[in-house]
Amino acid sequence: MIAIASAQRGCMKLFAAAVLVTPLSLLAQSSESAVPADVVIKNATVMTVTHGTIEHGSVWLHNGKIAGVGASVDAPSSATAVDGTGKYVTPGIIDPHSHSALGDDVNEATSPVTPSMMMIDAFDNSDKALYQALAGGVTTELLLHGSANMIGGQAVVIKNKFGFSRDAMLFPNAPRSIKFASGENPKRVYGRRNELPSTRMGNFEVMRQAFEDAKAYMATWDAYNAKVAKGDKDAVAPKKDLKLEALADVLRGKLYVQIHCYRADEFLTEEAIAKEYGYKIRGFHHALEMYKVGDKIAPTGTGIATFADWWGFKDEAWDAIPWNAVMSMREGVTVALKSDSNDYVRRLNQEAGKMIHYGGATEEEALRMITLNAAWIIGVDDRVGSLDTGKDGDVVIWNTDPLSTYARVEKVYIDGDLFFDSSLAGLGTTHFHGVMHQAGFGGADDEEDEGDGQ
Repeated sequence: MIAIASAQRGCMKLFAAAVLVTPLSLLAQSSESAVPADVVIKNATVMTVTHGTIEHGSVWLHNGKIAGVGASVDAPSSATAVDGTGKYVTPGIIDPHSHSALGDDVNEATSPVTPSMMMIDAFDNSDKALYQALAGGVTTELLLHGSANMIGGQAVVIKNKFGFSRDAMLFPNAPRSIKFASGENPKRVYGRRNELPSTRMGNFEVMRQAFEDAKAYMATWDAYNAKVAKGDKDAVAPKKDLKLEALADVLRGKLYVQIHCYRADEFLTEEAIAKEYGYKIRGFHHALEMYKVGDKIAPTGTGIATFADWWGFKDEAWDAIPWNAVMSMREGVTVALKSDSNDYVRRLNQEAGKMIHYGGATEEEALRMITLNAAWIIGVDDRVGSLDTGKDGDVVIWNTDPLSTYARVEKVYIDGDLFFDSSLAGLGTTHFHGVMHQAGFGGADDEEDEGDGQ
């Protein structure tokens, strides 16, 4: 009887746990699929990025989209009204180079060519770095492979819906990107092992050979498909190779190529190789010497995601200057600022503010570097990056001018849903409930003392 009673008590505990857990799970699922209520932000300074700044303006969010922006909007009376008096409203900040939430899995440093690695497989959607970015107004991030390899893995683009499930945080239908890296990092990682590459010559030989292998692979499949088209029933399909499939997609133009690169001479080499093999480079990342060759890179259409004023932290950074971003912009290069750091991602607005001091950028030009231009690097500028009707409802409310060092985020909306509110008790999260994870990796692509290509 004692055993039976004990078993019954155990069953009751399990039942009680199920009763407590299941509703929370269902609540989370319901929250992710719910259509957000209409919101209208009134009487704020609205910095649109594309059509000027509107004093005493309004922004209307409807069904997750921006439904109106202007001195007045036709929001329904049922919309939740947010008083923007004395506040500033901007598009959500976009970080085009982040390693947040990837932990120690950021580099697959076992081969200099790893294009079939998928960063989504390393993505930890409970990483506290995502919360810190959200509290800094960052609504979209491009999470990249590290810089250990000449050709690294494929990135994942997220909307920073902290508290949602992993898949619910993915940016729907965002273009695919892949990370390349040239210069000191790959040669250091593999050179220390007495492996190829250990020099810049080795770096680019590895890259060229990878593309030669991909071309041969594509040719075998072209030959097979031609036989099948002619009705050859004896045609034998080549073996699928994930690495070569990914490289073939680069050559087919199906992947945005994002390249970690610092030196002016290497920008030109990378462009020459891209031309040789017929693919386009979407962006050079870091790009600290772009000011030297901006006039040559601008006609290629390649943009840059750079630091505001990082300097001297490695051999490739000795010629860095804080005027780089604005000088490159004046040459016609699309310029974005990025974090590459779990620290800097919290205050990209301040990094943009520096561009007014270093080079005389206008407020709109500076803000564009962390919004619309950053969105272009990722390939989502048709969806986010400015306050335009029809774009996603990714909006940040600030207590003052966001380019000021005194600026603080008050509210963050993503797809029209409130994800951060500094007026709430605790951490200000509206959807996250649980324990945040502490990633083992600091999030920086280029810390010289790491020794492993990060």
